[in-house]
Amino acid sequence: MEKLFDTTLKNRIILKRFLTETPREELFIIPDGFNNNLFWNIAHVVVTQQLLVYGKSGKEFLVSNELVEKYKKGTVPTEEPVSEDEIKEVEALLLSLPKQTEEDYNKGIFTSYESYTTTPQVTLDSAEDAIAFNVFHEGIHLGSILALRRALAK
Repeated sequence: MEKLFDTTLKNRIILKRFLTETPREELFIIPDGFNNNLFWNIAHVVVTQQLLVYGKSGKEFLVSNELVEKYKKGTVPTEEPVSEDEIKEVEALLLSLPKQTEEDYNKGIFTSYESYTTTPQVTLDSAEDAIAFNVFHEGIHLGSILALRRALAK
């Protein structure tokens, strides 16, 4: 488990760099052929980890319900502008949540889990399964972010 937490944190550091080093206006551009933007992918990663690990374990989210509703699976970026406060919130959550999840895991708070089958047809039966799958999920979205960056550079 320690390796999974470490891998997640390393990925989140990369995502934070994209968030902080990309010009603000580019964070919200949806290039032709895409249905989302850089910021949506980053915020979606934050929310999905909460849904898969905490939600399916019957625990309260460590993020707002508003954030969950805006960036959960099946959502797309909205026309309304994202506030500077929301950007800063997502930036802070990128690194704090994996650390808190590791602490909570080590405290043994994840004692039950509602089985869930993901879009790629991976069935999760425990918090451990969710934490492992989340690494894969975040890798998918890092790939999307890299593709978006290439599209934006053209």
